[in-house]
Amino acid sequence: MNRDKLIAQVKNEYAEIASSDSQQHFHQTTTDMTPEAYYENLLSQAIREINKGTFDSFVSGKEIVTAIANDKTWLPEWREPNQ
Repeated sequence: MNRDKLIAQVKNEYAEIASSDSQQHFHQTTTDMTPEAYYENLLSQAIREINKGTFDSFVSGKEIVTAIANDKTWLPEWREPNQ
């Protein structure tokens, strides 16, 4: 798949997640980062990895977002909030 298309899809996925009402839990578990900042961080790292070719075998942005949600090792520079 075209990397630019994957990036656009990933941006949409994270925008939807960050604005979701279900993110109330996020505020209860982290005190120093908003959901928007958290997902912006994930997005920027996902874009970096897409551009490197890490996700070239993936067929959709949703697939990438799901893979990252299940395993942050897809993002070598990832650090959990409060670390």
